[in-house]
Order: sequence, then C-alpha cells, then structure tokens
Amino acid sequence: MFFKKERKKVTSRHIFNIKEQMAGIYIHIPFCKQRCSYCAFYSTTLYNIKEKYVDALCKELTMRRAYTGDEVIETIYLGGGTPSTLSTEQLQKICDTIYSTYTVTANPEVTIECNPDDLTPEFLAQLKPLPFNRISMGVQSFNDTQLKRLGRRHNAEKARQAVKNAREAGYKNISIDLIFALPGSTIAEWEHDLDSAIALQPNHISAYNLTYEEDTPMHRALERGDFTELSEEENVEQFQMLISKLKQAGYSHYEISNFAQPGCESRHNSSYWNDTPYIGCGAAAHSYNGTSRQWNIADVKEYIKGVENGTPDFEIEELSEQERYNDAILTRLRTSRGIPLEWMKDKFSARLYNHMLQAAEKEVALGNLKEENGHLSLTEKGIFISDAVIRELIYI
Repeated sequence: MFFKKERKKVTSRHIFNIKEQMAGIYIHIPFCKQRCSYCAFYSTTLYNIKEKYVDALCKELTMRRAYTGDEVIETIYLGGGTPSTLSTEQLQKICDTIYSTYTVTANPEVTIECNPDDLTPEFLAQLKPLPFNRISMGVQSFNDTQLKRLGRRHNAEKARQAVKNAREAGYKNISIDLIFALPGSTIAEWEHDLDSAIALQPNHISAYNLTYEEDTPMHRALERGDFTELSEEENVEQFQMLISKLKQAGYSHYEISNFAQPGCESRHNSSYWNDTPYIGCGAAAHSYNGTSRQWNIADVKEYIKGVENGTPDFEIEELSEQERYNDAILTRLRTSRGIPLEWMKDKFSARLYNHMLQAAEKEVALGNLKEENGHLSLTEKGIFISDAVIRELIYI
C-alpha cells in the first residue's frame, strides 16, 4: 500500500535568471564506509579509486552536455552512497565542472546527502564555500538499537549534533530521512522518533516505510527468522501517526513520503514527479529527457573504464506513449497537487485520457480521489490505499 523508497568563484556568465524550461543534474557518489543492512542502492567500499571516479564523473558531465539541450539547470543533487565521504577538494572539482559546463539558474537548489557523523564543524567549515545550500542527512531513527540493526554508523546523539552543527554553520535548508515500521518497533518508539525529529525543526522530512529488498542483509535476516515484519495494521498506525504529528507541527504533506515547512519542498525531487528532464552522472545513475530513460552501469570500475575510453557503458529505454502515461499517473498522483487534467489531455491520446477519466470517476465515487482546481488528487482516505488507486488508473 505504501511507496517505499539523490570551489572556485563562479563567473556570472554561467548564471542567469531565466524563466525557461529547467532541468536537473543528479550525481551518484557510490562510496560508503560501511553498507547499511537495508539498502539496495548501488554502493561500494573501494575507497582507493575515489580520485579516479571523480575524474570520470567530471569527464562524463562534460561529454553529456548536450543531453539537456539549452535547458537551464535549476537543481543539482549529490546522492549516494555517501557524498560526504569525498574530500572538499573533490566536491569542489565536481561543482566547478558543472558550473563551467552548464548554464545554472541564479537561484539553484544544490543538495548534498551526508551521513550525520560526517557533519563535524571542521567538515562543514570546509564545505561552506561550495555552492551547496541544502543538506540531506540519513538519520533513519533516534533509537540506537534500531540504528545498529540498520547498520548505520552514527547514533541518535550524533544525529542531533549534526543538525545543530549544520545550523551553526549557516545552513538554512536541512532535510532528514526517517524509516518507519522497523523490525519490532512499537508505536511508542515511532512517536519518540517523530518527537525527536520535530524538536530539531528540520526544514524537510522524508519518511519511508521499511522494505526488505532482496540480496540485502536485512532481507536475509528476515528469511532466517531473526525477526518478523510488522503487520499491515501496525504499518498503517505508524503512517497515520506520521501524517498527524507532522501536520500538527506545521509540515505540509506534499508527497506521499515527503513533508516540508512552508517553501521548503524539495525542488529536485519534485522534478522527478513533474516530468522535468534530468541528467544522471556516475555509476548506476539514471537520466530522463522526456521520451527516454537511460542508466549507467552499476559497477564503479567498469564505469570508470568506459568513460576513460570515451565509450560510457549505459542502457537506454525508449518510452512508448503508454509507458509515459503510466509514469505520469504513478509519479503525479504521489503529490498533494495531483494530476493536472489539462496537461494530461494535451500530453496524451484521447484513448489514454478517457481511460483515466473513467477509472477516476469510480475512485471519486468511492472517496479515494477528489477533483479540485483542475487537478485529480488522493483524498485523506485514498492515500492509505494509494497503490490500489494507482493500479486502477494505469493502462495495461
């Protein structure tokens, strides 16, 4: 039912305040000091090739300049893995390449994902001259027992201190990630996590239902019977508490898994939900240009070799109209704004548009969807069965 779960002085000629179609850049930094037990994203502990990897990243960024055409870059996101494992010199090299190669808007959102125990005052002081204006940290829980089970290398106190350090360093846009429905967790423990998060007043909170991805230590532990999954009822109870407490604390629930203080919605993540093109560079990074998706090989050594040889290893999937329609339903219905009806009518054939209207009519009658201001969106009831609602609207 739930969706589970990225310097030198810049010269003014590279920055424009232009209201053209925007695009985003995602940079995948796969390095981790240790792998988390639940994570299925591509990562590696091969620290000895970080410098070669950064060089390959910068070369790929340059080689793929044409992918976004003349579109202005509005968001830049360094995800992972753990981008904060790079040195500030390496981070500066990446930023310099982006700003010298692409046209970046005057007020971009530039995010770096960080592990809480990397965010020392010393690291933040070195990071401050770089263009990052948003920090996203994977807190996941304020329960030390759960953090150890998840394979995180910080504890709850380090997470609290990381937010404090970032504030004191001058960062005004901080996001934290949380995971609910952890093994053996109680509603009281989840309430403690939420209260702890709210007390820190982050500008943005992403909260994901734990999924047991295959080939992860967490999944293997589940199969061994080391613990059991929470029931559907317990999942729902924790999700309900999440929505209720964050709403009371002044956060808008603008996407199924995302909550923000006013004006602090993630512009980069929103591009994924709003059909905005983006270029993804690095091993396993994905790109989208409106008609196709492509993704780089999920192998850091092969990725470096391909870029160095001028023949990057990637795959491309050309999207049919039906696939693009289904993607639009899946992504836009995640958001509180929902599906813009006129946009869908202009974008897709009458066959697909009418299918959506007919399916939506039934869901509106059931109280799962509502139509307001030319948009079709989930109701408070519908958000709890969002997977089922979306299945009704997609075209098979």
